[in-house]
Amino acid sequence: MRQRIMHHGARRRRERRRRAVWTGGELLVTVGVVLLLLVVHQLWWTNREARQGAQHRVEALEREWGQGGGADSGTAADSGSTATAPASPAERDVPSTASAPAASAPATPDPSQAYAVLSIPRLHLRVPVAEGVGKRSVLNKGYVGHYPGTGQPGRAGNFALAGHRNTHGEPFRYINRLTPGDTVRVETRSAVYTYAVDRTLRQTSARDSGVIRPIPRSTVHPTHGYTTPGYYLTLTTCTPEYTSRYRLVVWGKLVSTRPR
Repeated sequence: MRQRIMHHGARRRRERRRRAVWTGGELLVTVGVVLLLLVVHQLWWTNREARQGAQHRVEALEREWGQGGGADSGTAADSGSTATAPASPAERDVPSTASAPAASAPATPDPSQAYAVLSIPRLHLRVPVAEGVGKRSVLNKGYVGHYPGTGQPGRAGNFALAGHRNTHGEPFRYINRLTPGDTVRVETRSAVYTYAVDRTLRQTSARDSGVIRPIPRSTVHPTHGYTTPGYYLTLTTCTPEYTSRYRLVVWGKLVSTRPR
């Protein structure tokens, strides 16, 4: 009976293949665990951390306003507004000295500084508004960012805001659920401004700057937007979810102003 002869070279090659397969499997498992941890960090931890930070900032602003002082003058969005909002839709669209809020011109907020609170009752949302739309300095903190150069709350023009749709607190995740008539409140040191949701642009280019102009109107979809001056609010976020390819836009109009 012939016996099979095993050569040492063949045995070593088989052993090397086994080690390579084992090492490859370990690497795949490690990569999978790392990716899972990254997903958990992005989808859970950043939301938890940002929401807590945003809530603490809202509480701090409320304490400052309740005490009637404390914040730097550069963080005030307006000063001493006690006028009422335009009384009719026509007046809201065309500001005049008789119908427009009579607040003095707001000071320029400090960059990245939270200076107002945005509340959307339908979404159970209450978050700080900070100057600027930088990710690291504003949006990743769970704040809503004010587009520099656009109007201030309660003023003629367009008070335009941006917020994350996903991760980092995702304050604007569900603004697609807003319908005409839903209210959006903006609170500052001196006044509370209430806007009513009016129109929604479900998808437009991320470069569509027309949606945040003083008279907001899409440059990509010209049938969406406005043609007359007014007191507008614009909310923008990314769409579809978990991408940043397009923008979702919600517009509202000022319906009331009251002093704090």
